[in-house]
Amino acid sequence: MQIDERFKRFSKGSELIQSAKTEAVIYTRVSTKEQADNNASLNTQMKHCLKYAEEKGLDVIEFFGGTYESAKDDERKEFQKMLHYVKRKKTIGYVIVYSYDRFSRSGPSGAFISHELKQRGIKVVSITQSVDHSDPSGNFMEGIYHLFSEFDNQLRRDKSMTGMIEKLKQGYWPFMPPTGYTNTNQGKTADEHTMVINTHGKLIKKAFEWKANEDLSISEIAKRLNARGWNIESKRLSHFFMNPFYCGFIVSKMLPGEMIEGKHPPMITKSTFLKVHQNLEKYGGGYKIELESEELPMKQFIKCDCCGNNITGYLVKKKGLYYYKCNLKGCANNRSQKVLHKKFEELIKKFTFDKKLTPIFKKMFLHLLSQRTEVNEESKKGLQVELASLNKKLENAEERFVNNEIDQALYVKFRDKFRIKIHQIELELDNNQNQLSNLEIAVDNCLKIAIELPSLWRKANFSRKQRIQNAVFPEGIYYNRKNDDYRTTRINLLFSAIPYLTGLVEGYKNGDFDFLAKIPTWVVPLGIEPSTY
Repeated sequence: MQIDERFKRFSKGSELIQSAKTEAVIYTRVSTKEQADNNASLNTQMKHCLKYAEEKGLDVIEFFGGTYESAKDDERKEFQKMLHYVKRKKTIGYVIVYSYDRFSRSGPSGAFISHELKQRGIKVVSITQSVDHSDPSGNFMEGIYHLFSEFDNQLRRDKSMTGMIEKLKQGYWPFMPPTGYTNTNQGKTADEHTMVINTHGKLIKKAFEWKANEDLSISEIAKRLNARGWNIESKRLSHFFMNPFYCGFIVSKMLPGEMIEGKHPPMITKSTFLKVHQNLEKYGGGYKIELESEELPMKQFIKCDCCGNNITGYLVKKKGLYYYKCNLKGCANNRSQKVLHKKFEELIKKFTFDKKLTPIFKKMFLHLLSQRTEVNEESKKGLQVELASLNKKLENAEERFVNNEIDQALYVKFRDKFRIKIHQIELELDNNQNQLSNLEIAVDNCLKIAIELPSLWRKANFSRKQRIQNAVFPEGIYYNRKNDDYRTTRINLLFSAIPYLTGLVEGYKNGDFDFLAKIPTWVVPLGIEPSTY
């Protein structure tokens, strides 16, 4: 029976059946302003993206990016502008990027956005990472590229954090100096910074002296500073009084609870700073230097889910009991140390597994890694053979050009084509090799910790506890007093995979590897919501 064409638009799924769309947009970006000013990388990205579009017969109708935007989250201005454009314009079939980390470095979030675009008939194509979007394994590999971009981000961030923490412990300040100081050696490493006290610094020194010697009110001190030409609010002045940097100490959230003798010149003496706080304490203020307690390892690591402030701790001496508390006035987020520690052990228990399964878990991780990086011997040899063939073709093209067998235009066309493909393969081989070696080390470390995570944390000393909890939750965790439970925002990728793989062990024991390729890469959680996990 012939069906009237006018009725076909009402069939289920008809919106997914689309004619081949050849219109495309190009998105380019770099991470820093310096890279954008240099412009070399942006030009390279644009050149190769245009070349790819020409080879594939795609019509590029719009360009986005062309500037510096961090890809750690997906709220970038140009990125969002591009997404709105392609979703609104129904004729777009492709978003062309130089590599998937140019598109997004947010891991599961980037994979989800790509999947969402795919549902609209729009493919995100990387010219340096070949993926077959018509095949499930190709879509899986794209998801892996997104995850690797986030993992690479984490490695870079951890390396940067380690460097900054080391400088802080040595007494160097690696950030912008506080008001009153000028770094006359900007652009150098922290140990080469030269901190000098500027004009505002001399006035801040006066403010400390007035408070210490005359016990003036903060509003009166602000008036005196205004009379000397510095219009400053009382609230900001209070922040200065709370900062021990001015008496020569360094404190930072990266070193919770620690105070380091700084290398910078102190603006005031330590006795002046303490005198100021003796006076402030008369009115309920003042800076209290709290010694670290082995009983409160989660200070600063836990954040208040109500206000976002770091949670501190204290001891009720009469009862001999420790408590964690949010210090924000009016925020009643206060809980027993015993309760929060027990809940934390319950939380991290989700990332443990039976020690007997260690060999299986390692094989599962490495099997996933080998699929994700495509570095098994067969594929590696295939890439090397293809690379040798392309180099030979490039040599032949050069020889034919020198012998006047082909003209310059034809030579340039083939040369650029071969060079792009050679660059793609070399990049893939290098990246895969580095990623695999780094990830294998990370897997071993992760599994050693995960086997007995709760007891390992419980028995550890103060500093070891902090290292373990930060390894699993790099950005800390939130405590919600109303629900009396934790919420997490980011989990180390390797630990976050353990709950998923635990449920798949039986399939692996039976030799079923296919299930690994069916795990949707965008479902790996960024955090745990207590009510849903």
